[in-house]
Amino acid sequence: MKKEIVIVLDFGGQYNQLIARRVRECNVYCEVLPYNTSIDRIKELAPKGIIFTGGPASVYEPDAPSCDPAIFSLGIPILGICYGCQLMTHLLAGKVSKAPVREYGHTQISINTESKLFADISADTSCWMSHTDYIEQPAAGFRIIAKSASCPVAAIEDPERKLYGVQFHPEVAHTPEGTKMLYNFLYKVCNCSGDWVMSSFTEETIISLREKIGNKKVLCALSGGVDSSVAAVLISKAVGRQLTCIFVDHGLLRKNEGDEVEDIFTRQFDVNFIRVNAQQRFYEKLAGVTEPEAKRKIIGEEFIRVFEEEAKKIGKVDFLVQGTIYPDVIESGLGKSAVIKSHHNVGGLPEHVDFSEIIEPLRSLFKDEVRKVGLELGIPEKLVFRQPFPGPGLAVRIIGDITPQKVAILQEADFIFREEIAKAGLDKGISQYFAVLTNLRSVGVMGDERTYDYTIALRAVTTSDFMTAEFAKIPWEVLATVSNRIVNEVKHVNRICYDITTKPPATIEWE
Repeated sequence: MKKEIVIVLDFGGQYNQLIARRVRECNVYCEVLPYNTSIDRIKELAPKGIIFTGGPASVYEPDAPSCDPAIFSLGIPILGICYGCQLMTHLLAGKVSKAPVREYGHTQISINTESKLFADISADTSCWMSHTDYIEQPAAGFRIIAKSASCPVAAIEDPERKLYGVQFHPEVAHTPEGTKMLYNFLYKVCNCSGDWVMSSFTEETIISLREKIGNKKVLCALSGGVDSSVAAVLISKAVGRQLTCIFVDHGLLRKNEGDEVEDIFTRQFDVNFIRVNAQQRFYEKLAGVTEPEAKRKIIGEEFIRVFEEEAKKIGKVDFLVQGTIYPDVIESGLGKSAVIKSHHNVGGLPEHVDFSEIIEPLRSLFKDEVRKVGLELGIPEKLVFRQPFPGPGLAVRIIGDITPQKVAILQEADFIFREEIAKAGLDKGISQYFAVLTNLRSVGVMGDERTYDYTIALRAVTTSDFMTAEFAKIPWEVLATVSNRIVNEVKHVNRICYDITTKPPATIEWE
């Protein structure tokens, strides 16, 4: 039986992935496709519904992203969001103009609750607006079903043709009833059955991998991160010791992580596991390098070289496993890129590794879905919910040049921070938290003696999508304990700062 699908046509909106995630959270499988996807391709997919994303352009500009107007004649329900709503109006001969008042941020709207789109939604609700254009005149056949003080057309519908549009963003957390609106579109308009569940994905993937691989050999670059670990275990469940995992330890992991990865994959899963201790090699290559992008490039290139050298010792393999996940596919051009999703998310495919085909078992999944699969496969919760970690590791959490001493300082400080967060029961409520070794040294007093040592910055954020983030409001007593422990237990640190910057204007990571 063919799996039902809803497609998201991407017109350059920053929330394209988020829309797809929200749809999948409603148990409906969803894929993001470029706005210029052909009508023939859409017919071939036979989607239950189509969603147009937002985008930064104005629909009346000559070079604005558009789609074939024939899409509205397919009989497939369509929901346009922001730019997508305006494009629908424009292509169907309505009028879109520059708004007299730009709307951005939280906005109260009044809605028509008789619309299927707004079933069980409050008559007055809050939403997230972000637009400089507005619908001056809806297209023929449409009626207005929502408005705000500054926006006379906040939502439209043509229920006979199953065409709907909203000027706001229902997919973001700032629209409290937005997920319910998407649910209404999926189930009340598109009549989806909701057959997308992770347990069936896991079972079906293992069966299909077993059929695809047969008795051939598979090679995996294992970082110990969530994506590569889940990909490796899926392959392991399918073909066992036909899989060889190469774990390159570059010496830039968090405290004890290398040993933990080795322990899990040698004790719990039946795979050929090779750990390459290449710390000194990476430290030598990074000596004196301070620029973040230069660090990333060096680490990525060296990782590929080490991996190639180890792979040569194995000889010919038939398949190379990559832990590519769906956001990587979207960000690299909706499947047009062949960038390796390796330990560092940089570089290209290994040039000298002898393999005939790439396997990407997680290619259709978002990160939260990957974690669900990991739990189903029996991977320890500690690894499945491991904190997000940059590909270049601690190299980009050490400001300035990299030395073994600095790595050791940061490993200890970061370990203490993470340990105390867990002890306080805050680890599940904070999206990401870590320590940064700054390049700042300051005067301090310890044991009645003057010190001149490093400053550690602590960073912790809460976020639903990692596109925007708030700093975590960690209780003062927890921060005090962390600070006290680090300055007392970690040599060469005499000052602790807590980063209270949101994203934007800052990023979550420092480099």
